[in-house]
Amino acid sequence: MRKSDGFFLFIATGILLLAAIFIQARFVTRGDLPLLRQKAVVVKNLRLTDLCLFTEARHTRNPSQADWHTPFQSHPLALDHFPSGSLIGPPGTLKKPRHAIN
Repeated sequence: MRKSDGFFLFIATGILLLAAIFIQARFVTRGDLPLLRQKAVVVKNLRLTDLCLFTEARHTRNPSQADWHTPFQSHPLALDHFPSGSLIGPPGTLKKPRHAIN
């Protein structure tokens, strides 16, 4: 067996496994729809807030409810010591340019 044949076999096996994962996900999703609808009703009735994205820092748990200064609690030039802080961008309100004071 040549190296290229082994590589082709590896790629073909990977594609078959990927297809199997998608087919399995399709069947599982159909079975889980009633449970997801039930959970949606519970969330609506209890008026739960947004999803918690990360658990390590309060400014990354829910970016829509974070304070502007929480990543820099030590001082304004402090680096964020939580890894999730590098995955979430600053709030949209900080991206807007401020108007010049006349």
